[in-house]
Amino acid sequence: MPTVIAKDNEPFDILLKRFKKKCERAAILSEIKKHQAYEKPSVKKKREENVARRKIVKAQRRMQRFMK
Repeated sequence: MPTVIAKDNEPFDILLKRFKKKCERAAILSEIKKHQAYEKPSVKKKREENVARRKIVKAQRRMQRFMK
């Protein structure tokens, strides 16, 4: 869990902003959202295949750019 230590005379809104940034970097909110609802194994598999396919296409585009 990210922690934030308040500096002398630091306003609460700046402290809260720093805390939110630390949470974002730690990917806490994305993990919470991911586990909010049940995902069927078939849906999970299809999503992971799509992610893998996108990575392959992106890598191929990158290679084509360097080959020119």
